[in-house]
Amino acid sequence: MLNEIKGLNEECGIFGVFNSPHANQLTYIGLHALQHRGQEGAGIVTVDDDHRFYQHRDRGLLSEVFKDSNDLHRLEGQTAIGHVRYGTSGNNSIANVQPFLFKFNDGDLALAHNGNLTNARSLKVQLENKGAVFQSNSDSEVLIHLIRQKHSMPFMDALKQSLNEIHGGFAFLILKQDALIAALDPNGIRPLCVGQLSNGAYVVASETCALDAVGATFVRDVQPGELTIIDRDGMHIDHYTTETQLAICSMEYIYFARPDSNIHGVNVHRARKRMGMRLAEEQPADVDMVIGVPNSSLSAASGYAEAAHLPYEMGLIKNQYVARTFIEPTQELREQSVRMKLSAVSGVVKDKRIVVVDDSIVRGTTSIQLVKLLRNAGAREVHLRIASPPFRFPCFYGIDVSTRAELMAANHSIAEMQRLIDVDSLGFLSVQGLIDSIAVPDAGDAPNGGMTVAYFTGKYPTPLYDYEAGYLKSLRQQRGMFDED
Repeated sequence: MLNEIKGLNEECGIFGVFNSPHANQLTYIGLHALQHRGQEGAGIVTVDDDHRFYQHRDRGLLSEVFKDSNDLHRLEGQTAIGHVRYGTSGNNSIANVQPFLFKFNDGDLALAHNGNLTNARSLKVQLENKGAVFQSNSDSEVLIHLIRQKHSMPFMDALKQSLNEIHGGFAFLILKQDALIAALDPNGIRPLCVGQLSNGAYVVASETCALDAVGATFVRDVQPGELTIIDRDGMHIDHYTTETQLAICSMEYIYFARPDSNIHGVNVHRARKRMGMRLAEEQPADVDMVIGVPNSSLSAASGYAEAAHLPYEMGLIKNQYVARTFIEPTQELREQSVRMKLSAVSGVVKDKRIVVVDDSIVRGTTSIQLVKLLRNAGAREVHLRIASPPFRFPCFYGIDVSTRAELMAANHSIAEMQRLIDVDSLGFLSVQGLIDSIAVPDAGDAPNGGMTVAYFTGKYPTPLYDYEAGYLKSLRQQRGMFDED
């Protein structure tokens, strides 16, 4: 189980604006709206009319990185890209904080990336053998080296060819002297959308909540295999491949995205509420009330309560100033963080039979700790309902879970999980229930309703390349463990 590659997987947020006054401040505001996607590093790169690039990046929250307002004001120009990041353990160095700025004799270039390349390690070896020197250990840098090796080609041709050489889930923003380019993987695994400001300027962001933050009107989602080119002549849509099939990461709807964001025509809050309603149908419970785990589970909990005709109460309170536990780098820190961020409301839960609705169980840390909190607060019964299927298989597309050893549901049956978490009952949403609840309108005939549900089924929408051997070995080690489920 441990032999699987512990990759440089990162869930991040990206934002870009082309040809608008105060591009630096707009990008700051946009990144602030995307802070939930990454809290370990942030940065902005701008370019002015004289083609001079400016950069500031550092580790920490956006407000910490730009605590000196002069650092923001120094970023001159009307075009910018920005990035918020969280990195895996051991990789939280300034060298990996984006956007990356590359200085070449024929013009500088900046890049911001959300996702993970499944063949990055193989490509890196090939590139280094050809003389490439990497400044970071992030897979994002691979794309630039591939482009530069094609120096005899026009830039757009080199970019298209290079994008066809990388695989996985990726959303790229590339800042040139005179253009902003957005590129999305052939499955659209990571979200990316385009908006327009009242002055006609275009912005690109990971989520629509960032468009709202800067007062931009939603224009369109970037589609799989697309290149969106924004320059002085406006926005142009091109493709680097037409061999595409929509497979949006379902965890965007379940956990990552903000509830006020829309992804491919689906409001995240409404999708989560429908997940909760379907969960109530599939996994009912004889209880007095429903409570949700703040914050990403509140929508699902309200849906569960509505469908089950039960009171929806505030039984858990979150300290808003503590980082999300899912992205803490060590198990010890995760456990401490849960106790810091959640507290039970004794006056609500004491002597009550409770359904607790949570969005997912990944490592299980949060679930174990919050059940302890509720029992210590006097809850008579605690029934746990999860608004997603059991998370049994790794994500190789940009979530920091790349080994089955980390996943509670990969190593225990549902009955075992119930005992370990110490709940009176445990129930999960079905895969079909998840698909039906999200109901992506532009999915067409794409499998699984146009979503990636591999974390629950083990059926990935792309080859795994560098991860394949280790993953298959772990499957052989655990084959047949959960036949009873």
